Amino acid sequence: MSSHAKKAANPGPLGLLGFGMTTVLLNLHNAGIIELSIVIVAMGLAVGGAAQIIAGITEFHEGNTFGGTAFCAYGLFWWSLCIIWVNPFRELIHGADEKSMGFYLLLWGVFTLFMFFGTLVHNTITKVVFLSLAVLFFLLAAGDFTGNHSIKAIAGYEGIFCGASAVYSAVGQIVNGEFNKTIFPL
Repeated sequence: MSSHAKKAANPGPLGLLGFGMTTVLLNLHNAGIIELSIVIVAMGLAVGGAAQIIAGITEFHEGNTFGGTAFCAYGLFWWSLCIIWVNPFRELIHGADEKSMGFYLLLWGVFTLFMFFGTLVHNTITKVVFLSLAVLFFLLAAGDFTGNHSIKAIAGYEGIFCGASAVYSAVGQIVNGEFNKTIFPL
């Protein structure tokens, strides 16, 4: 047996980048800066969805229930959101209206709030990511329930902050791990 033990890679940065970059891109749309386009749908399917699901399955394999649940759930959120937008079943079923989207986002907000409680034993940046994500879901739900586009725009800017926080966490974990010291405080 080799004297060099093989260290397992940390799947967290991949999941955080998948979540963070996709969240920033979508919320540029919510803030009214860019249009909803195939760019956001493709990013949602590949990076927001697949990358997070891969990271989540790896987290489960490593015994991390919180990370596995978070990454798989939010990866599947992205896939479900893209299906809602594209609606390949439009011949059989109506597309989403604001009321149904409000409940969809509200449920994700409640789930995220409960996940935030789990972060209370984690580092500061993880708390920031989950709390800002819960706020984002609640703002987006309120925007859909009321039809108020100003609330959606505010949510967009808050979502850019949330996504950027996740990207910062990912980069911090990667860089800190490479240098074996804290370069980016987490």
